[in-house]
Amino acid sequence: MASAPVRVRFCPSPTGNPHVGLIRSALFNWAYARHTGGTLVFRIEDTDAARDSEESYNQLLESFHWLGFDWDEGPEVGGPHAPYRQSQRMDIYADVARKLRERGFAYPCYCTAEELEERREAARAAGRPSGYDGMCRDLTAGQVEAYEREDRTPIIRFRMPDRPITFTDLVRGELTFTPENVSDFGLVRANGAPLYTLVNPVDDALMEITHVLRGEDLLSSTPRQIALYGALAEIGVGKGTTPQFGHLPYVMGEGNKKLSKRDPQSSLNLYRERGFLPEGLLNYLSLLGWSLAADRDVFTMDEMVAAFDISDVNANPARFDLKKAEAINADHIRRMDVKDFIEACGPWLKGPQAPWAPEAFDAAAFEALAALAQTRLTVLSDITANVDFLFLDEPVEDEASWQKAMKPGADAILKTAREKLAAAQWNAEALKEAVLAAGEEHGLKLGKAQAPVRVAVTGRTVGLPLFESLEVLGRERTLARVDAALAKLTA
Repeated sequence: MASAPVRVRFCPSPTGNPHVGLIRSALFNWAYARHTGGTLVFRIEDTDAARDSEESYNQLLESFHWLGFDWDEGPEVGGPHAPYRQSQRMDIYADVARKLRERGFAYPCYCTAEELEERREAARAAGRPSGYDGMCRDLTAGQVEAYEREDRTPIIRFRMPDRPITFTDLVRGELTFTPENVSDFGLVRANGAPLYTLVNPVDDALMEITHVLRGEDLLSSTPRQIALYGALAEIGVGKGTTPQFGHLPYVMGEGNKKLSKRDPQSSLNLYRERGFLPEGLLNYLSLLGWSLAADRDVFTMDEMVAAFDISDVNANPARFDLKKAEAINADHIRRMDVKDFIEACGPWLKGPQAPWAPEAFDAAAFEALAALAQTRLTVLSDITANVDFLFLDEPVEDEASWQKAMKPGADAILKTAREKLAAAQWNAEALKEAVLAAGEEHGLKLGKAQAPVRVAVTGRTVGLPLFESLEVLGRERTLARVDAALAKLTA
């Protein structure tokens, strides 16, 4: 019998800025759907009105578009299982919860939070599992009536089967959970709001999800969901199949701790603002648990899709390494067509964050040096420090660079270089010969001779190739900056 076509889902909550662990999960689901020719369902888990916001929802969509993700069903594209926002499916969840109660798969629990915590503490003190102890599992009509007279409003709990639950995780192999470690769990809050533990399995069943690929932190809820899938099949919700699960490894941050939303380096917006390319960031995130080949870290998303299989994901925790992420992004920048690179730099050169007035930007000057700049960037925001000398009236003077280059005798070298530059043809080769000749007069090789010229003109000891930069900057501005440096040295 042929297996059903792959249907995976990604269902984030619209709470705050997207984080890189969330994006890694989305990436693996997207890549698996595209690799298998399956369907990616994008679903929004927005049943928590206190935490969810429309702003975060819109940011999620915009972030996914920026990353280049597409989806087959969900917001903006629709599909046969709409709506895809859980806040618009409340009637469905209420109906399912009612049927689960009627068939005995769920029951009302009247325990207060204080009572639950007191019994949990007692269980921990006795060395027993501290999950729900089943106090309300089999209440008599009289007990229910007594609780009702106390004006207690129950939550709805799912009745877990009294047997081990075994399943084969696509990443971790066969796993078994025993009943004492998987207690009855809540489905619906006392105020009637459905919980994640109900809505996600219900939607998975109705949307015919075949594979659930999600973070390791959700592994402990999997036996509960598997039991609930069985109950949903019994009451006729969905087609009666249970998805296969694959739990992706933790992403670890500083101090070998799980990367959390509170960690600054977890925010997707941070990488966008610094000028990571979407493909560079996704390439790096794909390495957090998977690899294309043992000897290859840099690849396109098309290459990832062609090779990706969930069975190749490593179960071991993956450490987020910012320097490696930057190095991979730099490789992707160097691979760009120069026209695309010029366009991608636009927000930093012409936007409000540019350190010069909009009218000071000279597109022709930038384009003349763009190919040279492209080989030197780690992230796109680095472009401003590489080309600011072109668009500012005066270079941004780096004090450490000045101290390094403008040592005793630098004024004499600069004076000679100025004379020879003033007499030279204004092209990179002739300018190089002029500075080389100036150095020879002072017994210096080119590297030593050009250092004070570079700092005088660009403000820094490192940057784009000097003589190509001087050619684009022009004779008048170059000589004026050398004159200014000489004046400072001889003051």
